[in-house]
Amino acid sequence: MHLVALNWRDIKNPDAGGAEIHLHEILKRMVARGHRVTQFATAYDGGKAKVEIDGVRVIRRGAWWNANYVLPRAMRAFLRDNPADLVIEDINKVPFLAPRYTRTPVLPLVPHLFGSTVFRETNPAFAAYVMAWESLIPRVYRDSRFAVISPSTRDDLVARGIDASRIDVVLCGLDHNLFRTIPGIAREHRPTLVHFGRMRKYKAIDVVIRALSQVRESVPGAKLVIIGDGPDRERLDGIVRRERLHEAVHFTGRMSGPQMVEMLNRCHVFLNASPKEGWGLTVVEANACGVPVVGSNVPGLRDSIQDGITGFLVPYGDVGAFAEKTVALLKDHALHERMSAAGQAWARTMTWERCADEMEPVFFRAIDAAKGRA
Repeated sequence: MHLVALNWRDIKNPDAGGAEIHLHEILKRMVARGHRVTQFATAYDGGKAKVEIDGVRVIRRGAWWNANYVLPRAMRAFLRDNPADLVIEDINKVPFLAPRYTRTPVLPLVPHLFGSTVFRETNPAFAAYVMAWESLIPRVYRDSRFAVISPSTRDDLVARGIDASRIDVVLCGLDHNLFRTIPGIAREHRPTLVHFGRMRKYKAIDVVIRALSQVRESVPGAKLVIIGDGPDRERLDGIVRRERLHEAVHFTGRMSGPQMVEMLNRCHVFLNASPKEGWGLTVVEANACGVPVVGSNVPGLRDSIQDGITGFLVPYGDVGAFAEKTVALLKDHALHERMSAAGQAWARTMTWERCADEMEPVFFRAIDAAKGRA
C-alpha cells in the first residue's frame, strides 16, 4: 500500500508527544512490512521541509496556527501525482477534514477529542472554535471507518453519533527497551511522588501539587518530582509558593528518555489528575518502571489504570482522595509491591508490534469499505 498520514506534528517536532509517538511507531512498522508511507506535518524552526525518518517520508508545511488549512491542501496537491491507497488522518487537535480534500479513502485515527475540556486550557473564543470543528466530525467523516486507541474514545465517538460498528479499538504499545525496571537502582529513601508530561492547564497538575500538601500531613518527608515543561509552568510555580512547598516540589524540566526512566525507577507513586485522556500512555510507562498509579476516574485513564490492581482511580479534582490513596501506597509496603508487580505485568502486554499487527488489518478494512461504497 501507499499510505499518506496527516498529523499536526511529526516525531522530530520539539513539541511531539504521545500522539506523535503512537502514529510514528505504527508508520515505521508499516514501512518495515513493505508499505510506502508519506507523512504531512507542520513545519518548525530548524526542521527541514522534507526528511526521511525510519523510512517514513515526512513533508513539512505551514505553522501551528494554520496547519489545518495548509496541510490538507498540500496533501491534495501531492496526491495528484502520487496516488495513495489510504489517508490516515490523526485527529488529536483541530481535525483536518481530509475527506473534503480527497477521494482517497480516509481513516480517522483518534487518540482523543477535547470536547468541553478545551475550555480548561484556552480562552473561550478559541475553545469554542475547537469544539465547532469537532462538531463537524460526524458529517464530514460519515463514510469513513475510524480507529481509536481506547474504549473511552470509542464511546465518545458513539455519543457524537458515529456507529460503533465503524470503529476499531487498537490499544497503544510501549517501548520496553526504554521503559523498564533497572537493576541496581533502588527507590528513594524519601517517599517520592512523580508526574511527567506537558505542563498544560487542562492536565490539572495543580491537583497533584495540592494533594502533596495533604500527603505530607501523614508522610511528612514526602516530595514531588515534576518532569517536563510547558505553558502552565509559571502558574504551577505560583501554587507551589502559596502551598509553601518549595522544599518538597522539584521541577526537573525536560529530561531525556533514559534520564526520565532512571527517575521513575527511584520514585514510588505516579499521579495523573487529568480530566480526560485518550488512553493515558504515561500511566503504563510508569507501570513498566514498577510505579503504581493514582489517577482520575475519567475517560482514558479508566482504560489504562486497572483500579485496585495497577493503581487507584479517584474522582476527578478530589484532592483528598488523591492524597488518601497515595498515602496508602506509601505506607503499605505489601500493597505497593503487589501493585508494582501487577503494573509491570499489565505494561508487558502493551507492545508496538502487537499494535501494528492489529492496525494493519484496520487499514485494509477502511480501503475495502470505501471500495464497497464506490
